[in-house]
Amino acid sequence: YMHEGRTGNGTINILTQRYWGRDATPEEMDEIYRAKADVFNQCAEPPQMPGAADILNKVKKSGCTPVLVTGSGQLSLLDRLNKNFPNIFTKDKMVTSFDVKFGKPNPEPYLMGLEKAQIRPWEGFVVENAPLGVEAGSRANIFTIAVNTGPLPDQVLWDAGANLLFPSV
Repeated sequence: YMHEGRTGNGTINILTQRYWGRDATPEEMDEIYRAKADVFNQCAEPPQMPGAADILNKVKKSGCTPVLVTGSGQLSLLDRLNKNFPNIFTKDKMVTSFDVKFGKPNPEPYLMGLEKAQIRPWEGFVVENAPLGVEAGSRANIFTIAVNTGPLPDQVLWDAGANLLFPSV
């Protein structure tokens, strides 16, 4: 959970540094990411997060522009988001690992999201469930709402820079 939101290559590199004492080669990153995607795609599809579709529909109906900012580049995940939340996210309003040089906790993904929405930081808000995403939103100077969907203590999300914290969507 502490690495959720980081790009796949960023996570792979942290692990290769930890266990092999060096950066991963581009070939190793591709191979490891492919293997991870294969395992991920064999898993049963998780249930939709309760309340998420309702909130996203309300946000869109209110006139806000939903922008998806994810550290993932896994096409099956992006397809599932479009299936679970139809007509919410469009490709031009997505920031994925394919779009950024620096992933979360760097603010770049959220700054790019602001650009895609054509708004300034004080005109938007971030909803995040992971410490790295909360930190990225906060570092982009965007009001950041944390939703604790995992086993982490609330304080981890507060410490990452959350402006508000909820126990569920």
